Amino acid sequence: MADFLAANLKLACSHYRSISEVCRQLSINRAQFNKYLSGQSQPTTYNLKRIGDFFGVEDYELNLPPEQFARLIGARNPSMSSGPQDDPISELFKPLHAQAGNLSRYCGYYFEYSNCMSVPGSILVSLVHLWEERGSFLFERQERQERSSASQHAEVRCRYLGAAFQLQDRMFLIDYESLTLNEMSQTVLIPSFKSRITRLNGLKTGVSSGDRRNPACTRVVWEFLGEEINRINAYRQVKLYRPDDPRIDDDIRDRLGAGAISNGLFEIE
Repeated sequence: MADFLAANLKLACSHYRSISEVCRQLSINRAQFNKYLSGQSQPTTYNLKRIGDFFGVEDYELNLPPEQFARLIGARNPSMSSGPQDDPISELFKPLHAQAGNLSRYCGYYFEYSNCMSVPGSILVSLVHLWEERGSFLFERQERQERSSASQHAEVRCRYLGAAFQLQDRMFLIDYESLTLNEMSQTVLIPSFKSRITRLNGLKTGVSSGDRRNPACTRVVWEFLGEEINRINAYRQVKLYRPDDPRIDDDIRDRLGAGAISNGLFEIE
């Protein structure tokens, strides 16, 4: 198990610029963290929970076999990827890359607020990270829902990976659910023309995660958090909320509920 944890931590850290950056954001001593990476020491239960929250996984998932953990966080196996010249999907999207605008000013972290597709009457808060990689704009969206019934209490967690494009004054985001590989969604946002990005309005289409897998569409609001954030604190806020929850402000409720979806009546902040 210690070997699994060490290998998984190394893989998770490879998504960041340096180990020092991870330690700084976790507020864990670098020498102590190196012992975790080498398998010489195991984190305390408290630190394991903080590390899991930082990387957006549950603490027990850090001890999964590396192959399972790699799939969990959406890591790609280089041996499975073919060059662009052999990939018809890459060829198909080449014109989009050439025509897409620059989304650099939008890179960073956001809370995404939406009317939950699978639990009507609830507001789902997700954590989104948008970044630039070799000239392309990629994003990750973390969702977590707790559901209770007469017979059981379960947590449903989703991790979406996708690409973002700006075309003709609209932001288009296409993603897939990387843990189950059983759905895709599309989000269209109206960019902000103000000097400071605060909130973006749009629509999201996809399917509910319920048994019937119904197609659904919801208004969506992205709230900018910053280029660097405390991921642990942010991830703890990823869950379902009642519409009257005081942590959801009136502006968010108005944006999610105002106007008709069909005619695209949105106001730019």
